Amino acid sequence: MNMSNLPLVSILTPVYNGEQYLVECIESVLAQTYTNWEYIILNNCSKDATAEIAERYAAKDPRVRLINSDTFRGVIANHNYAFSLISPLSKYTKVVSADDVVFPECVAQLVNLAELNPSVGLVSSYQLSGGDDDWVVRCVGLPYWRTVVSGKEIGRAHLMTGQNLFGAPTSVIYRSDLVRKTKEFYPNPRAEADISGCIQCLRECDFGFVHQVLSFERCHGPRISTASRLLDAYTTSRLHDLKNYGPDYLTPAEQQARQEQLLGEFYRGLGIAAVNVRDREYWKFQKDRLAELGLHLDRTRLAGAVCGKVFDLVTSPRETFAKVTRRWRASTKQPDVSLAS
Repeated sequence: MNMSNLPLVSILTPVYNGEQYLVECIESVLAQTYTNWEYIILNNCSKDATAEIAERYAAKDPRVRLINSDTFRGVIANHNYAFSLISPLSKYTKVVSADDVVFPECVAQLVNLAELNPSVGLVSSYQLSGGDDDWVVRCVGLPYWRTVVSGKEIGRAHLMTGQNLFGAPTSVIYRSDLVRKTKEFYPNPRAEADISGCIQCLRECDFGFVHQVLSFERCHGPRISTASRLLDAYTTSRLHDLKNYGPDYLTPAEQQARQEQLLGEFYRGLGIAAVNVRDREYWKFQKDRLAELGLHLDRTRLAGAVCGKVFDLVTSPRETFAKVTRRWRASTKQPDVSLAS
């Protein structure tokens, strides 16, 4: 890549009440070895010191721009608004969540791969994810010698197996013409819409991957992904993507078989929820998700899942005790301050 003629990268941080980690996030952007970027911090009507922190940096560096929204938006709507603010000269777009960090070579490595391979529309990388004593590296599974892969192959693998090479938005860079192509780059209001956006893009471009850990996703407290896990939202999200994008990647027989597999996972999750006596909010969420898919709650199938779970608990008392103990210990932990973008 010619360092004297770097393409412009739009870096976005949509943020709501992000004062706890925002300084570290902004400093990580400023520390990038790649220098031709604009940095848009979109303040979503925060009630803490978010605006003041961002304003200090904007006053020091003309590449940093603070936008104070006068209308509060949901998380996905706020991201889509941020996408609409990128420069018309921008060639690539990069989201950095307000509680995440990008390592110094992140933008340079992602852009370099994209520049060397014009067919690539989005580039991902390994991502360190965690907090406290729980740490993992995400986006694993692609052989190290594969750096450019057909978008159709990656989309197909994701729909058929759930393989996630996209991680959280902080691990990915998008080609800006793909971002501008639709009014809502994240194509639905669900918390997992960033994955849907990637699958949508890969219908018409290739996928790039840098085999380096280039970002850090901070896991803490009641965050968006935590809420999705508590509501068992990921299975219905996969069903949603399968319904919308399956015809572009799979045969009808493959799509039907995968749907049955995911519904099996869904009802097993409901069986566990029934045994754990989940609240009305949980059940309303599941019914609403099924309605979005044009499905209804199969009570016979649910009853079978509940019976299966009860049988497991009765026949495996040691495992049951261990699970109850872990759940009790988790419930006694003090949550961190929440952060929603």
